[in-house]
Amino acid sequence: MLDALIIGGGPHGTHLAIALLARHGLRRGHLAVLDPHDAPLGQWWHCAENTGMTHLRSPVVHHLGLGPWALREHARAHGFDDKAHFLAPYDRPSVELFRHHCAWLEDHHRLAQVRIQGLAQRIQLDEDCVRVETTSGQLCAREVVLALGASASLYRPPWAGELLRGGATIHHLFEPGFQASQVSATERVAVVGGGISAAQVALKLAVRGCVVHLVRRHGPRVHTFDSDPGWVGPKHMRGFLADPDPDLRRRKITAARHRGSMPEELAEALDHAARAGAIHLVEGEVTRAHLLNGLGSPPPIGLQVGQDFLAVDRVLLATGFLRDRPGGALVDRLVEEYELPCATCGYPILSPNLRWHARLLATGALAELQLGPVARNLVGARRAAERSATGW
Repeated sequence: MLDALIIGGGPHGTHLAIALLARHGLRRGHLAVLDPHDAPLGQWWHCAENTGMTHLRSPVVHHLGLGPWALREHARAHGFDDKAHFLAPYDRPSVELFRHHCAWLEDHHRLAQVRIQGLAQRIQLDEDCVRVETTSGQLCAREVVLALGASASLYRPPWAGELLRGGATIHHLFEPGFQASQVSATERVAVVGGGISAAQVALKLAVRGCVVHLVRRHGPRVHTFDSDPGWVGPKHMRGFLADPDPDLRRRKITAARHRGSMPEELAEALDHAARAGAIHLVEGEVTRAHLLNGLGSPPPIGLQVGQDFLAVDRVLLATGFLRDRPGGALVDRLVEEYELPCATCGYPILSPNLRWHARLLATGALAELQLGPVARNLVGARRAAERSATGW
């Protein structure tokens, strides 16, 4: 029997595995990470590659290693130039450096030895253990951590579903299997979204030579991070945790998030590309979307946005994620069968050390009502490892 099973091999599951191995002395034969992807962080890297981002939005101290300066020390030890690989403000690391550090961590902590490739299908909470039915067989553990991402909860506007059913070439930027590299330089592309991912992929496609229309509901919302840095420490979290009402905590989280925002340098790059004619910025809602039949195979797509009519070959949705509780049927069944406590928004009500049940913990988005608006981010993974460690 395993001492701990982590379900999810993204940033949260990976960092927690490192912390349990290196800080808390769990032996590799007693810890497992269940993940459907070929390698750790598989979906995370897929999203990063599709957007074409060059630097992370997180500062240098937010990473998957242990000490706060581990990424900076790794850069120096492996010859990464500061000017090329750290972006002001807050020394945000390059994707190249971050990937190199993650690969080093995976090798150093021998994470391949604790990985099981598979998908959790059902979780049974018994008195003496947790039984998890997976696509790779049954696993038993004393405790299970849900480190589930939101990749199964992609938001697609209703008009996009109608186009898709009609055979249009339309993809969500983060959907599994879609590679932005598939987009040909000869295509006319509508990127739909107003946040950082939409801006990044629009710029990437423009450099490639595509005709790019960026369709957004609002002008640029400029914020260095997706919530105020005060949420990382006690400045905002003290009051948040002092309030026991989970519904009020949800309202605070919603108000704190800078949804659809981007850092200043990205907003400036978009503005420069628009003035140079490389990107056409269109503000407003899509009011009509239809196939332009008889004009090719696959047929081009017509989008009406206010007074603008766009004829494009492909639509890329950079529209983010649903606000629903992650985990789908797996978590829905758990809640129903074991009457696990949830707030009105459907998210778990956890103990301070992130327990949802005597043998079940949660991190990432599922821990928002304990970790606040940074729960989904890299710093959220670090805070979750610190909090949950008190329960091991």
